[in-house]
Amino acid sequence: MKNRVPLVAGNWKMFKTCPEAVESARQLVQRISDATGVEVMIAPPFTALAPVSDALNESNISLGAQNLFWEKEGAYTGEISPVMLVSAGCRYVIIGHSERRQYFGENDGTVNKKIKAALDASLTPILCIGESENERESDKTFSVLDKQIKNGLKDLVLKDLELMILAYEPVWAIGTGKTATSDQAQEVHQFLRSLLKKYFGTTFSQLIRILYGGSVKPDNISELMAMPDVDGALVGGASLDPDTFSKIVHHIGSSL
Repeated sequence: MKNRVPLVAGNWKMFKTCPEAVESARQLVQRISDATGVEVMIAPPFTALAPVSDALNESNISLGAQNLFWEKEGAYTGEISPVMLVSAGCRYVIIGHSERRQYFGENDGTVNKKIKAALDASLTPILCIGESENERESDKTFSVLDKQIKNGLKDLVLKDLELMILAYEPVWAIGTGKTATSDQAQEVHQFLRSLLKKYFGTTFSQLIRILYGGSVKPDNISELMAMPDVDGALVGGASLDPDTFSKIVHHIGSSL
């Protein structure tokens, strides 16, 4: 039996105006107020963080951000700092999402800086890693993930990482409707746990939560969560609808 509390994280990406985000948050609060045994986080766009934080007040849903910059302040037009995220009510931050890597030049080096900045601000980083379809077909999945872990966590030591969460998101399954089978997800999650054991020790590797991300839906979450090394989900499109997202949350709660 798993001793890790599962986390369901909703990444709203570039969707929802402030009023739409607040309304969705309010509906979600109502729908999952009775959910037990599972933690829930939603990450709205930056513009909606503060009003959504107010809407989540005293609920069982935490607030997260979709990205950050690694400096506390400065002349960095268009960026947002860890301190700003904390002041807006954030507890979590997603770092290294495949879309950031694909469209905005994010790499393991910038990911490493952002993780350090998040940890310095006592934000819980959700580090995203994953392989492309070509890399999987070329049998490079494990070597790609090893590199992303090694370089993304460079110069960090065990005591730095107590807050961290890992999210495996196969790039070929994001927004495509494709989903890794439960066996594929388990194989990779087990490999990641073995990697973390090698780099940071047995205790850490058993305690860290590893989420699966990639076209997660109510009809596939129970099978994924049945795997011993899958500790929750990073949900994209399905998190935009409060009814669908709450079904995922309740499916996870009922599977424990």
